[in-house]
Amino acid sequence: MSTGAKTTHRPDAETGQFNVTGQSARLQAVRGMNDVLPDEAALWERFEDAVRRVFALYGYRNLRVPIVEQTPLFVRAIGAVTDVVEKEMYTFDDKLSGESLTLRPEATAGIVRAAIEHNLCYERPQRVWLAGPMFRHERPQKGRYRQFHQFDVEALGFPGPDVDAEQMILLARLWRDLGLADSIRLSINSIGDAAERRAHRAALVAYFERHEHALDEDSRRRLHTNPLRILDSKNEAMREVIEGAPKLLDRLGPESRAHFEGLQALLAEAGIAFDVDPRLVRGLDYYNRTVFEWVTDRLGAQGTVAGGGRYDGLFEQLGGKATPACGFGMGIERMILLLRDAGGGGSGAPLAYVVHAGDAAAALARRVAESLRDRGMAVVLHAGGGGFKSQMKKADASRARYALVIGDDEAARGVVGVKPLREAGEQESVAVDALPARLAAGADA
Repeated sequence: MSTGAKTTHRPDAETGQFNVTGQSARLQAVRGMNDVLPDEAALWERFEDAVRRVFALYGYRNLRVPIVEQTPLFVRAIGAVTDVVEKEMYTFDDKLSGESLTLRPEATAGIVRAAIEHNLCYERPQRVWLAGPMFRHERPQKGRYRQFHQFDVEALGFPGPDVDAEQMILLARLWRDLGLADSIRLSINSIGDAAERRAHRAALVAYFERHEHALDEDSRRRLHTNPLRILDSKNEAMREVIEGAPKLLDRLGPESRAHFEGLQALLAEAGIAFDVDPRLVRGLDYYNRTVFEWVTDRLGAQGTVAGGGRYDGLFEQLGGKATPACGFGMGIERMILLLRDAGGGGSGAPLAYVVHAGDAAAALARRVAESLRDRGMAVVLHAGGGGFKSQMKKADASRARYALVIGDDEAARGVVGVKPLREAGEQESVAVDALPARLAAGADA
């Protein structure tokens, strides 16, 4: 069998045991579920560190929930007639309990479930964030994968537009910190409260029924189940009929309108530019009032890098007490693509790579490496033997700024050879005690 051949391992229908055939075949990652290799992971780490710093500035704390939940959680929270529930969830029956379980397709439902189960908002409202993988069975394409990663932010127990604005201001700060402020724009909308959406839904159905000939197959399927989602269609052939549809903004009651006007005033006060997009909806059923998206035109069709809104009814929907809430999700893969496009990167390179030859040199090299690490400096100590020439090649390949050269002669004299690798310069001998200061000065230069 060719080593490139694909094999499928399925349990025997009667015994439930796996019949492993084609053991010489090369195994590959599942389609749409990607490896993140060390060079790329360095950029992920730089981005994640920046995100955590900004979250902390606004008082958001980390919360972690399982990646597997009972399937009814997502059906009740997201909506039975959404694309996520109907077509995209990874759902399976647990072999031991028989209950239906699902890999989380989004994070908000699990966070609300945890908040209800642990009475998290009993004493005070909570600002929390989560990071990790989500799973949706979609057609893989650039920036859209079957296992994807998100940062998810939720403010639980806050009723006013001030926390809606806070989350958008938080993201604006993050874009500035990452050097992306000119690349991402904010769109906002209000989809009102439940009664306002019901009235709007009836108007939408009546309107689209009159124009059913112009709808694509997917929109005709949604017409009587989730007509709001027709407004989110990316089919350019339907743009004119969608533009003519009734606007929910025209049906907002006094409270929803005041909330939306308050949000706009707070964003203007903070100097955050935004567009009001009356066609903006979100793909999950639990949203109400504020919805928003941060969008870029640098990633093609997958231009939304962060989006969310209010979901004031979700706690009750999942069996908890009425609790207002607002949150958003941010796609890490899309942000990495955007950072790479903007020329950002995270080197992941050590400050120094220690090469050594000889027993005395090896002993000193170990002491030197640990001493520098004690001072917070990233140092790679060569392992595996070899001569100076081959070790220097590995030092250069590591992208370290310096090679620290130690032979038995240097060990006898208590010095280390410091050779610049990323800029011109001759190797110099530095006393072991003076080495940390010398490297720190070079790093700051």
